[in-house]
Amino acid sequence: MAKKKNEVVTREDVVVKFVGDSGDGMQLIGNLFSDTAALLGNDLANFPDYPAEIRGPHNTIAGVSGFQVHIGHKRVYSSGDMCDVLVAMNPASLRANLKWAKKGATIITDFDTYDEKAIEKSGYKVNPLEDGSLKDYNIIPAPITSLNKEGLKSLNLDNKTAEKSRNIFALGMIYFMFNWKQDKAFDFFEKKFSKKPVVVEANKLAFTAGYNYAETIEAISVTYNVPAAALEKGRYRNISGNVATAWGFLAASERSGRPLFLGSYPITPATEILMELSKHKSLGAKVFQAEDEIAGICSAIGASFTGSMALTSTSGPGLSLKSEAMGLAVITELPLVIVNVQRGGPSTGLPTKSEQSDLMQALYGRNGECPLIVIAASSPSDCFYAAFEAAKLSMEHMTPVILLTDGYIGQGSELFRIPKVKDLPKITPPIAAANDPNYKPFNRDPKTLVRKWALPGTEGLRHRVGGLEKENGIGNVSMDPANHQLMTDLRYEKVMKVADTLPKQEVLGEPEGDLLVVSWGGTYGAVHTAVEDLIKEGKKISHAHFKHIMPMPKNTEDILGKFKQIVVCELNSGQFVQYLKMNYPQFKYKQFNKVQGLPFVVTELSEKFNQILKEI
Repeated sequence: MAKKKNEVVTREDVVVKFVGDSGDGMQLIGNLFSDTAALLGNDLANFPDYPAEIRGPHNTIAGVSGFQVHIGHKRVYSSGDMCDVLVAMNPASLRANLKWAKKGATIITDFDTYDEKAIEKSGYKVNPLEDGSLKDYNIIPAPITSLNKEGLKSLNLDNKTAEKSRNIFALGMIYFMFNWKQDKAFDFFEKKFSKKPVVVEANKLAFTAGYNYAETIEAISVTYNVPAAALEKGRYRNISGNVATAWGFLAASERSGRPLFLGSYPITPATEILMELSKHKSLGAKVFQAEDEIAGICSAIGASFTGSMALTSTSGPGLSLKSEAMGLAVITELPLVIVNVQRGGPSTGLPTKSEQSDLMQALYGRNGECPLIVIAASSPSDCFYAAFEAAKLSMEHMTPVILLTDGYIGQGSELFRIPKVKDLPKITPPIAAANDPNYKPFNRDPKTLVRKWALPGTEGLRHRVGGLEKENGIGNVSMDPANHQLMTDLRYEKVMKVADTLPKQEVLGEPEGDLLVVSWGGTYGAVHTAVEDLIKEGKKISHAHFKHIMPMPKNTEDILGKFKQIVVCELNSGQFVQYLKMNYPQFKYKQFNKVQGLPFVVTELSEKFNQILKEI
């Protein structure tokens, strides 16, 4: 009897999650699924979620690795909440992620992995595929391992090698569910494994076997159609936040005419910035992988002194180590961008999990009165513009800038419209002219208080900078109390004057109302979606998402004063809300905090906002 034709359901958006053991290739197929959706014109956002261990214990909850993708016909702001489709490669991954599957979701799982030992190690008492506990879901217990081996028989591969392509078999099933053609996957295999023709052939066979299996079984009765999004005309790419950060710096180097130098030390989840910039020597990028965090930032300060656009990248523990050198950059008034891709802490903490707990460290984590600019990127694609702006502010105002991103947006990705570099703002560093008779190292622009950038070797500009306090204007070492007070005030005022150049803080929704939701950094997507949904329901709620932290936009006080209630949402215990209380103590603030190594989900935010609105 022929299989009946599948019902094709058109959806505005769909969330798919791939989960399995570390080493099962969930990140690979998640990225390939994302890239295909992007090529087909869907908007998207994704979230890789993997353990800190390089290879966690096999078949245990601790070893589960995941990758969630949200694709849509409409604008997608987050990686989604509950998933419509869950691919679980073993019992442990099913148990760890079932809570993220919607009731009625399709769950594809490898039936061959459900032996007694694996079931026990995952924490199940009995086989969940047989005890009725999954009755609320559309379960497809596919014999993925055995069918995959059967499909690869012609290549005479050993069992271990053949099993490595189980993930590709599962991906073939997903392509069928989304009515996608196989050629996009085949193109990927040929490019990625071009030097290993056997691997290319194995992946093609595994993919085809999975696709054909999905096409013939009765269990997949519904397939999805997610129409292409109505995107602005341009060239797009699925890009991660770390890669976007690197590209933003390359653009800033071109627009400023200053050569790019990155002095950095590898650290999760920031290493990809170092890796990406190292690929672009043809664009003049110089990359130094230092022996430690301190050497990384000190090399960058040296490069800044010589006239380079200087960068260093790290995560929370590395930011701690860089703090003394940041003070050196502040007192010498040299441009420097420090990228902190935040992760869970304290100490080593949760290296692969995301958090917003380094804000106070970024603002105040240095000795002495040591102000610098702090800005925060809000999404993977915004990392490009935030990096560009950080470099622009740093060079034009001759001061260090900390750019805060986090693991969620740094390693997550979304669709990015690639801008033309010539359309980006010009960056104009205040470089001192040769043989300027009026040059003094700490003479300042009266409007901005910015000193000139005197490049070594420039005729007539010999000067001294360093970690000891200098005399205002001429730059001699000074221990005079009044001069130290003056220089301290000038360095602070110079940073605060940056607010004169910042755009006004924007608000989603009405400029006044019952509830203002305040957020910053990588929480933008989920908070924006929750507020937008409630606005459509007629609720008097608005959203102010802050990118500029130090200094804050000049209209911040005006915005905060127009709402009955303010709630501050952040992935820490309340650092930004404390900062707001310090600067604007006249207002009362509620807060909603989450410190679980996971991003906000829209549903939990909506519930909180509705609760506050009912109390007003």
